[in-house]
Parts: sequence; structure tokens; C-alpha cells
Amino acid sequence: MPRLFVLFVFGIIGKKLGMGQFARESGEMVPVTFLLCQPNEVVQVKDSEKENVSGVVLGSTPLKKPRKTKKFKVLKQFALPESAMKKGEKVSLESFQDCKTFTIVGTSKGKGFQGGVKRHNFRTARHTHGTKEGRHGSTGAATAPGRTKPGLKMPGHMGCDRITLKKRQVVNIDPKNHVVAIKGPVAGAIGSTVFLLKED
Repeated sequence: MPRLFVLFVFGIIGKKLGMGQFARESGEMVPVTFLLCQPNEVVQVKDSEKENVSGVVLGSTPLKKPRKTKKFKVLKQFALPESAMKKGEKVSLESFQDCKTFTIVGTSKGKGFQGGVKRHNFRTARHTHGTKEGRHGSTGAATAPGRTKPGLKMPGHMGCDRITLKKRQVVNIDPKNHVVAIKGPVAGAIGSTVFLLKED
């Protein structure tokens, strides 16, 4: 089953296209990230009286071989008080033309198992005469407590973290091509799924 997240704000599901530049009318070149937000379909409407949650479930990226219980690759639940939407309706960027900022949620790139130098910006030993140690050395204390304390920065898995970027400025919205330009970088690889959340 697709993963289902709950966030108490309305938004839309998108996909990261990549970074580029956008020229404003003043001639200023702004670094932006282009996000493709195809129209999302309302899969389910939740009623607060029956399910104690008021909102809608949107679906994006239709499957090539849809089934009765699974038609979209990505599902996300958005809380929307007293929603007037109905199942099967479409949500597009035209509903967000007045938005000046978005909260964007994405998943950072996975970098596998990395050492302390790359993962935590540790420095290496001085590469001078007589130095035998290169990178990360012992982690435990010399005497007490005789073990490694929890939470110590060590080599390990890096990346694949859920990143939330708040108040990201909207540079341009193109409803015709379903593309929105966000100022600055957005976490995730090209083609990864991102969630654009409308800010109050």
C-alpha cells in the first residue's frame, strides 16, 4: 500500500524537476527549483463526524495498471476543515496562484554508509611527519565509563531523511504547464516526490 502521511494543512503533491535560473522583470536572475505539480485527484473525503478527521486524500502519479483498491503511486492526506470537495475532483496549481510562500517536504538524497569526516564534518589528523592516524579513531573514554555513550557522532547511514523547508518563496507559477518555481534548493533527487503545503 502507498505510504500515507497526515499534515494539518492543505496542499498539493509534486515532483522535483531540477534547478535553474529565473529572470525577473527587473533583470535579476534568481536561482530556483522547478517542481512539476500535475493535477491531483481527490481519492477520499473524510468527515469529522465519522472519522474524527476533516480533510481529503489526494492521489498523484496514476499507475499503469490500476486496481480497484490502488490507482495512484503516491497518496497524501491533507486536513481541510469542512471540505466541499467530492471524490474524483481535481486539484491543480490554479488553486494556489495567490500563494507567496510554501512549506515544502521532501526526502534528501541517500548517501549510504559514510564516515565521520563526511557525515559530521570532522577533521582528519595532520598529514605531517610522524603522523600515523588518518581519519576517525577511538570513540570510547580512556577510563570511565568504559563504553561509548549514546548519541555520539559516529560513522553511519547518511541521507534519506525527511526534510521540511518552511516559508519558501514562490518565484513563479505556471498553471498551464503545471510548474512552480521555488527560490533556492529543495531537498531530494530529480524525480523525487515533494509535498507543497499551503501556509496560512
